[in-house]
Amino acid sequence: MSLFQTDAWQSAWWDTWGVESGLELVTGWGNGRTGIYTSTYRIKGFLPVRSIEFVGSSYRKIRSTRTEYNTFSTASDTPADAIGQLKKLLDTRPWAEAIFNDLRADSDKTAELLALARNKQWLVRVAAADTAWKIRTDRSFNDYLKDLGRNTRLRLHNRRGVLESLGGISHENLYETSRNPSEFFAHLNDFHQRRWGKPVYNHKALAFNTAFLDRVISEGGEPQFLALRSGGKLISVLYNVKYQGCVYNLQSGFEENFHPKLAIGTLHLGYAIERAFQEEGTQTFDMLAGSGKNENYKQRLATESEPLISLMLVKHPVLKLLYRLKDRKRDAH
Repeated sequence: MSLFQTDAWQSAWWDTWGVESGLELVTGWGNGRTGIYTSTYRIKGFLPVRSIEFVGSSYRKIRSTRTEYNTFSTASDTPADAIGQLKKLLDTRPWAEAIFNDLRADSDKTAELLALARNKQWLVRVAAADTAWKIRTDRSFNDYLKDLGRNTRLRLHNRRGVLESLGGISHENLYETSRNPSEFFAHLNDFHQRRWGKPVYNHKALAFNTAFLDRVISEGGEPQFLALRSGGKLISVLYNVKYQGCVYNLQSGFEENFHPKLAIGTLHLGYAIERAFQEEGTQTFDMLAGSGKNENYKQRLATESEPLISLMLVKHPVLKLLYRLKDRKRDAH
């Protein structure tokens, strides 16, 4: 089970975005399963469309924190059991389109979902495709470094000496010392504001993360607010949570122009990855989906990857026609 299917993540998302947005929960989360809700939106403000979606994501209605590794099955379900329960839901609930974001593309359950859609003659569209990047940490950190390309090893690890020559460096888990999420997220937002021109977390996302962190500890989660300082100055922060042997790197922020020879964000990530290798019981450092501002640094650092796919199933005949016309127009260009 991933961090995103914990009660802490799912309930915090629902309490932050679901309740206020008038969504209707139709299948609860638990035992590794992502919850499912239904809602209505209007195309062009006119045509009402009933949609079915995962708790933790919203294709059109809400802009929220991303939820990955979604699944409509519990840890104990067989693919046949899982698809049977989903089929029952889709047969008994009114809906025009169903959007299942960030499924594991290669899973048996995703294959079963596609088979069901074909059998029912629903239109299937790929709403998005992405890759999650991971590092196995159940061997030695030195062996991991040896397998990296020369330039990647330089940026991640070997330029530590340059950083240390600039003044004393210090590492701190701010969650252990202050347990003040608002202070940590203020630092994170400040770094993002200066680099991207906007904060990474708005007030809703801050409320979500605060609620999630309050709850995840009771499920065995370990928040890590990693801070890197040089000469007493804060130059990088990493927002990680360790859960069931995996460290999830949820967000990062750093001083972009600190030194011309240093990629501070990558260097700090290197310290965090080494920490994961050294922690007892940690098997994976998960950098999640997405890439960097200028390059896909995750691909160069990862030892394994997992394709994710977001599928849209369309049942309503008018919507089928509209989407086919839209896709044909897109493909023509």
